[in-house]
Amino acid sequence: MNSSVRVYLVGGAVRDRLLDLPVKDRDWVVVGATPQTMVDQGYQPVGKDFPVFINRSTGEEYALARTERKTAKGYQGFQFNASPEITLEQDLARRDLTINAMAEDEAGNLIDPYNGQADLAEGVLRHVSDAFLEDPVRVLRAARFAARFGFTIAPETQALMSEMVNNGEVDALVPERVWAEMRKALATDAPQIFFQVLRDCGALARVLPEIDDLFGVPQTAKYHPEIDSGIHTLMVIEQAAKLSDDTVTRFAALVHDLGKATTPKEELPSHKGHEARGLPLIRDLCERLRVPKKYQALALAVSEYHLHMHKMFELQPKTVLKMLEKTRSLMDDERAQQVADCCLADARGRTGFEDRSYHQAKLFLRFQQAAKAVNGGLIAKGMDDGAQIQQAIHQARILAIRAVDKSDLSVV
Repeated sequence: MNSSVRVYLVGGAVRDRLLDLPVKDRDWVVVGATPQTMVDQGYQPVGKDFPVFINRSTGEEYALARTERKTAKGYQGFQFNASPEITLEQDLARRDLTINAMAEDEAGNLIDPYNGQADLAEGVLRHVSDAFLEDPVRVLRAARFAARFGFTIAPETQALMSEMVNNGEVDALVPERVWAEMRKALATDAPQIFFQVLRDCGALARVLPEIDDLFGVPQTAKYHPEIDSGIHTLMVIEQAAKLSDDTVTRFAALVHDLGKATTPKEELPSHKGHEARGLPLIRDLCERLRVPKKYQALALAVSEYHLHMHKMFELQPKTVLKMLEKTRSLMDDERAQQVADCCLADARGRTGFEDRSYHQAKLFLRFQQAAKAVNGGLIAKGMDDGAQIQQAIHQARILAIRAVDKSDLSVV
């Protein structure tokens, strides 16, 4: 490129390098170029709304420096100006948070016009400018970065997030973007922070009303009625994150108690039947946010059968087998572990129970292995009738479950 064109590393790559974290993706901003300049240099144009180009040799994105102007609600309601006169500082000014508004030149010099490095050192998420108000996705991103880094939201940024809820800007979020940010938040070390931040600014009631409705609903009398079901849910997702990196498991833990928000008054404080009442709420949430089927399948299984897990020592072998079949755990070790982890997180999601031993989950996994080990081919040998074969295998699995040694386990 000619001498008037300058290229800068920007955004998350700069932030993560300063945090001594692995840099996974590198994004670049080009100042002083036109789209034709980029094409002439062999870059492949890919941007639909504004000029973005792919370096064919590295696969990395290069975007022309740009400014934007709000023209309608939502994160797509912008007009962009990507002329060669746009400066790096102007481009950085449109970014969401100061920690994401830093750049490095080709010599590795840090360019930090909005004091992102200081906020990074202090663990603060602060908006760059009032343009933050114009993009509702920034509410989700701020919550996700809080969960990822354990940073606090600056009071003035918190105020803007609440304003975006109150003025209806958050209502323009599209389902796919809500789920994308939520899935990334579920992958962090502290996903519960994401949901707490959204609740603090009022956004949780708009994007995940099923979760928000749990707050203020008392827990069952047996398990800490002094905390409500919303707080319990945050504690459960916190425990799930400690047990498993699997976002499918973490999602199921998050929504396992949705039915408690619809408990009739006469059923309090037992929440009788909340498992079944939660199923349509999970289906509606998953349909609305376009949640992948594998997440929905585990969530429905855990919601319907988590109380069975808590009673594992009391269940009849035929009931255990039914649970294994209905949760699709019978022949699937990964699914069985997911169900066990969700229920263990549920058991530990209460004050004072965080390090609780939970032999119910261990016993469930023993039952699963015993039932899975039944040799259906050997049992079917010499039999011709399909129904008879299935019944024989079924009975053999019940006997295998009944024979499981649990002498070293106890109800805890």
